[in-house]
Amino acid sequence: MIIEILIVICLVGAVATFLSPDRFAGRIAFLLSLLPLAGSLLMFWEFYGDASEYGNVLFESTNRAFESDLSGTTILNLGTYDIQWIAALDGISLPLLVLSTILTTLAILSAWTPIDERQSQFYGLVLFLEAALIGVFATLDFFVWFIFWEAVLIPMYFLIGVWGGPRRKYAAIKFFIYTNVASLVMFIGFLAMVFGLTVESFDLFEITTALNNDAFLDDTYLGLSSTTLTTIAFFAMFFGFAVKVPVVPFHTWLPDAHVEAPSPVSVILAGVLLKMGTYALLRYNFTMLPDVATETWVALLLGAIAVISVIYGALLALAQQDLKRIVAYSSVASMGYVILGLVAYTVYGIGGATFHMVSHGLISGLLFMTVGVIYSATHTRMVEDMSGLADRMPVAVGIFVAGAFAYMGLPGMSGFAAEFFVFFGSFDSALPYSPVFTGVAMFGIVIVAGYLLYAMQRTLFGPFDLATDYELSRASAQDVLPLFILLGLIIALGVNPDLIFDMIEPAIEPIENGGDS
Repeated sequence: MIIEILIVICLVGAVATFLSPDRFAGRIAFLLSLLPLAGSLLMFWEFYGDASEYGNVLFESTNRAFESDLSGTTILNLGTYDIQWIAALDGISLPLLVLSTILTTLAILSAWTPIDERQSQFYGLVLFLEAALIGVFATLDFFVWFIFWEAVLIPMYFLIGVWGGPRRKYAAIKFFIYTNVASLVMFIGFLAMVFGLTVESFDLFEITTALNNDAFLDDTYLGLSSTTLTTIAFFAMFFGFAVKVPVVPFHTWLPDAHVEAPSPVSVILAGVLLKMGTYALLRYNFTMLPDVATETWVALLLGAIAVISVIYGALLALAQQDLKRIVAYSSVASMGYVILGLVAYTVYGIGGATFHMVSHGLISGLLFMTVGVIYSATHTRMVEDMSGLADRMPVAVGIFVAGAFAYMGLPGMSGFAAEFFVFFGSFDSALPYSPVFTGVAMFGIVIVAGYLLYAMQRTLFGPFDLATDYELSRASAQDVLPLFILLGLIIALGVNPDLIFDMIEPAIEPIENGGDS
């Protein structure tokens, strides 16, 4: 029942925070967020030693970690289909759930300085968002999962639209329309495929089993063969999830959302919400439909999309003058590495992609949080407006430099381990021309180094200058503490990547083996 308890704590905490006075809301939300954080860390600790005993929840119906006592309980009946409450975790979903609770707690703490109005509403929405995120990573009935998937949009829309920058309404509406339309396409494609199967529920395990056994009702459905139907469903789902990731050319909502969102919201947006897209791609596209994903022309297309996202996203970042836009476009490039790892369809490729989700969540969260600290002190994010900040803000600047090097793949940090796993898994994979795709994607690291080093040299070093003429002082302890925690986690995963890769691998092996552990 621990999954349900975490969700209920977040929802009750959201209501309590909404009703609390503004001056206490931030502290109350922080204390309440420690409960799901402690619960997720407890699950991580219990799972870590027994990870090899569990496989992938879409291939395993009995031996599941933290399976709910209510699993299999029918919530609603739609004709011949049952909607059930099914919740469990494996080595793919658990690290992402822990990432969600860590970043939510640290984002709340980092919001104490910049959020100075409607605090109770802000922190209440953040806790509601956390509840939805836990549901996305833990539930295994498609309809219930989709409710949580869509519920994420509601608080994020208001967090951007109410507390964002000058163009916050435009950014919030653009974010909502892009992701909502994409979800609709994904929903229609998935249901069309399910209605052609001999299943009576939306249980993801049952659907995966039916697809593996080619358990279609007829040779044709809606006038389409089963092969054509699954291919259409694959691309409908890919479109829906690719917008959330986002990959090129569906990325244009992301920079606007990041620039206008408050920095604590950008932390959750880049650190967790983008991972919802890659997590769903792994769960639905690459786990349920391996025959489509490994077709030569499909693999080539997705590999090309991955490489284009890496190079194009990095080049876009190179052209920016706003620190937040630089980090935002960096996320587009980094998610390209995740797609490349998935397309490789090897243990190290898919495992590296999953590891990269966690690593990027920590690194991007660190950089957005540090940019927020710098903005709070300087009231500008433009590269040409400031220089020499290292003398006035040595701690924040030092952590920013460390985070940038983690993004560049410095050995000893999680970014290096993530990229190594992806490149190792993709170089000798079944993906046609895999060495070429891998080599071109690796060149993206050079571009990443170029724009990050340029931005750091211009803003952090040299003689001090600040166009806004604000009196700078060292960041407060409440602003710096989250940065140290994230940096510590990045180094811990870089020095010992097996902390999570050992639990990821048993969940990935059945995918590569077509369901066999």
